Amino acid sequence: MSTYLADALLSERGWLRDVAVTVSGDGLITGLHAAATPGADAQRLRGAVVPGMPNAHSHAFQRAMSGETEFRAAARESFWTWREAMYALANGVEPADLELIATQLFIEMLKSGYTSVAEFHYLHRRPDGSAYADTNALWQAIDAAALATGIGLTLLPTLYLSSDFGARPLLPEQQRFGLAVPEFLEALARRRESQRVTAGAGALLHTGAALHSLRAVPLECLREAVAGLAAQDPTGPVHIHIAEQLLEVRACQASTGRRPIELLLETGLVGPHWCLVHATHATAAEIRAVADAGATICVCPSTEGNLGDGFFDAARLLAAGGGLCIGSDSEVTVNPAEELRWLEYQQRLRRRRRAVLATRRERHVGARLWREAARSGARALGQAVGSLAVGRRADWLVLDTGHPALAGADGDGILDALVFGAGGAAIRDVMVAGRRVIEDGRHRLEEVAARRFAIWQARRRPQPA
Repeated sequence: MSTYLADALLSERGWLRDVAVTVSGDGLITGLHAAATPGADAQRLRGAVVPGMPNAHSHAFQRAMSGETEFRAAARESFWTWREAMYALANGVEPADLELIATQLFIEMLKSGYTSVAEFHYLHRRPDGSAYADTNALWQAIDAAALATGIGLTLLPTLYLSSDFGARPLLPEQQRFGLAVPEFLEALARRRESQRVTAGAGALLHTGAALHSLRAVPLECLREAVAGLAAQDPTGPVHIHIAEQLLEVRACQASTGRRPIELLLETGLVGPHWCLVHATHATAAEIRAVADAGATICVCPSTEGNLGDGFFDAARLLAAGGGLCIGSDSEVTVNPAEELRWLEYQQRLRRRRRAVLATRRERHVGARLWREAARSGARALGQAVGSLAVGRRADWLVLDTGHPALAGADGDGILDALVFGAGGAAIRDVMVAGRRVIEDGRHRLEEVAARRFAIWQARRRPQPA
């Protein structure tokens, strides 16, 4: 048992002052109480302690192409032209490469305030489409990076069966994504069984599942897969990309007569353990229906902006009582404060007014969004994180309130400064499961990881003539 003393701590009940936090050996919070007579071994947390942020949508390998596609190579650049560059990268990544990339990325996540991540993972096979022997080396690479860096991981092995609506065969560049439904379910069952001994709320490694999209998973296969997943774990997280692109929406309508979210909801399968990723082009009726189903929606503003996807109507979802979380997706930006800032800025640009996502009860936009994204992100990941309360994992950030970025801020104003100012620079320490993974702004592996990543990138990228 460890005891920490916080000057100020954001709990589920609001801000607490001079509070002692006790943490069990397996990383769970066991008590929050007034720090009247602290023990000699208590550790002081100087500053403001806030919940770490779950990252509800990540494709780790795409960190290697950040900044590479910011030029015009076609008459009309779009998600679909960007996708070709992504496929080229995906087919050149071996397990050792993926572990190296993910290690660098996860350190960046921790330093920016993400303490857990849902890895939406569709690299399953060798580049030629053949299977790895026994255990999946690419899945293991993500696990190894998470354990080495200390971030909480929910791996979401992803079902990817077809290249477009109508069950069209996978393209040559998509061959390493493919797993048949029985093969997919069997691999997940083996993984879950291997984790059973270490399973628990304080564990770092967790397992969910993802369905890539309705264009990649025909409805009959989706139903078969979801039934199999429910038999393994009825409340396990299920994620799906949906309604990200207008072309996708139109193709779904042409093929099925339904919009993607409409079609998915008609299956009756969507529930509280589901997370719909992007939903950029959801209608008002679809947003209300998703909220009524209890599912969360994960918005990734930096990626959606980078790809020109469009604006999600976050104000409508929150007004309907729906769960909203965030993700770094393509890793063009790895910063939860920036995702939340642009989530609000998108609403301001749509409505041409300020503080759109505030309410009379929660007047501070930054604070409201941090709390909401943390709570809903925890549900999307299926991890006991997202708030500082007894029984939750001890994942938190210690913000240096003496830093110029936060100077003079107090209470919810601290989170406003974190989200809308340069508050990320004031993240001093980061704890995951009661272990300090960032200390004085540094990770113990960051120099080695950065050097290895830089060498690998220099070898991969074309050299100037």
